[in-house]
Amino acid sequence: MYTVVVEEVRKRFGSVVAVSGVSFKVAGGEIYCIVGPNGAGKTTTLRMVTGLIAPDGGRVEVLGGDPLKMSVEKRRRISYLPEDAGVYKNLSGIEYLEFVAGVYARSSVEAREMVERGIELSGLGDALGRRASSYSKGMKRRLALAAALMVEPEVVVLDEPTAGLDVSHALAVRDSIISYVRSSGASAILSSHNMLEVEYICSRVGLISRGRIVDEGSPEELKARYEGRNLEEVYVKVVGGVS
Repeated sequence: MYTVVVEEVRKRFGSVVAVSGVSFKVAGGEIYCIVGPNGAGKTTTLRMVTGLIAPDGGRVEVLGGDPLKMSVEKRRRISYLPEDAGVYKNLSGIEYLEFVAGVYARSSVEAREMVERGIELSGLGDALGRRASSYSKGMKRRLALAAALMVEPEVVVLDEPTAGLDVSHALAVRDSIISYVRSSGASAILSSHNMLEVEYICSRVGLISRGRIVDEGSPEELKARYEGRNLEEVYVKVVGGVS
């Protein structure tokens, strides 16, 4: 069953065409990566999937409904982590998790369970007792991702989840995403510029250029189709050649 269906979606900002007919589907338990150059339409597509902006045409369906018309209850089943997402710097890590749990949880028991999951997902240990203003970029990103996943969403949308992180924090973020999807059966959609990351984490890849998905497949399928030793070579042949 597909949890996310995007069909011929289009979006224009004034005279700029951001998305010009994107189509893809994502099933439960799948990590789908949208890969392409800056300005190709990745972030705009993700925002339409989450219902933050409306498409000018085409169809977006998430969990069986239009994300623009979802009830609050159904919207709770979707988590979105933008590339520039921050955390409240004057709160400690644990206080931030408690704050998010307070928004999502229906009871104090559920809130405690969410926070416990967030503590485990973050992997930050004793650092959770410190103010987030003292955290490195990687620590903040791990805290934000933990908050996004601890509410147990059925669809997770992540925009450049490891951008600017060092190797250890990037690996921790990737492993958290993989582990969550495998254990929960949720769907994840993410964008990335890191081809090694895409090859490591993604079930399927959509190559986007000039607002359209120009090809799609698993990393192995794409490498075989374009005779690439890795996804970087595929990216150059497909996206680099038409951008």
